[in-house]
Amino acid sequence: MLWFVQPGPGSWNRKCLGPFPCPGGGQHPQPSHGFPSPGESHCATCSEDGSVRVWSLASMELVIQFQVLNQSCLCLAWSPACCGHPKQQRLAAGYGDGSLRIFSVSRTAMELKMRPHTAVLTAVAFSTDGQTVLSGDKDGLVAVSRPCTGMTFRVLSDHQGAPISTIDVTHKKCGDLGVEGTDLWLVASGDQRVSVWASDWLRNHCELVDWLSFPTPAAAETRGQLPPSLAAFCPWDGALLMYVGPGVYKEVIIYNLCQKQVVEKIPLPFFATSLSLSLGTRLLAVGFAECMLRLVDCATGTTQDFAGHDSAVHLCRFTPSTRLLFTAAHNEILVWEVASC
Repeated sequence: MLWFVQPGPGSWNRKCLGPFPCPGGGQHPQPSHGFPSPGESHCATCSEDGSVRVWSLASMELVIQFQVLNQSCLCLAWSPACCGHPKQQRLAAGYGDGSLRIFSVSRTAMELKMRPHTAVLTAVAFSTDGQTVLSGDKDGLVAVSRPCTGMTFRVLSDHQGAPISTIDVTHKKCGDLGVEGTDLWLVASGDQRVSVWASDWLRNHCELVDWLSFPTPAAAETRGQLPPSLAAFCPWDGALLMYVGPGVYKEVIIYNLCQKQVVEKIPLPFFATSLSLSLGTRLLAVGFAECMLRLVDCATGTTQDFAGHDSAVHLCRFTPSTRLLFTAAHNEILVWEVASC
């Protein structure tokens, strides 16, 4: 189930305007991921029942559904807006059998199926030019594939032994960090490790930039179940990345890639289960297993908490304009309209 929510005047309060109707009037299966399109006209979700659904944000209706039988779909990514006309956008979806499928939204068709992994896919992302797909699996392998040929031309085993929880990609400016490449990307795995890479896939160039390891807390601190290790590049400062995970303290760790050190820590009330950073403003969204969402204004240091879900907030995602924020918990996705205080 998806709901559209809107803030009250001068705040981030929510108001449920109405649900996205579910097919056949039934209950929407638990979404693994929910992502707004780069143009912010649609939202795509994937579920453990093998479905990929595309919703219209204007009408709050389901407009496209791709179904794969007897498979779970656990990760999803839109192609970037720079790789073509918005109507030609594609979705990359990762499945439980290790397969990766590319769907054309405009043609309502599957363009490609490949199997770069033998284990469950847990993370997927496009390169900044949309010509390459990076995918990670439960065994810790990261595959680099080209949708135009259907070939996997590189496999990285640096995180082998721990499931990949995050792959984040951003554009790299010439000369940044003293290494070559057009893309800067990171991989976070379940053993509290984060690797940062620079690449130029057209030249088949890939170079390790940094490697981060964080201590694991005692099982009692996390109630016996470790929260995910999540990392993302800071959109308002290309030298920074943010990390949350099962560390010694409940906090957001801000790491400077140029200085090679932690430069700031933001305390949290609980261990985080989801993380998103806004592109237009210095906003940070953090979800928790305690059914709570926290918004942090990194410019002023102010925070605001919300209790809009009835279960763990396992996903939060800002749209590129920062006008909307998507949060997911169990079988519902809330769409928040963000307004500054």
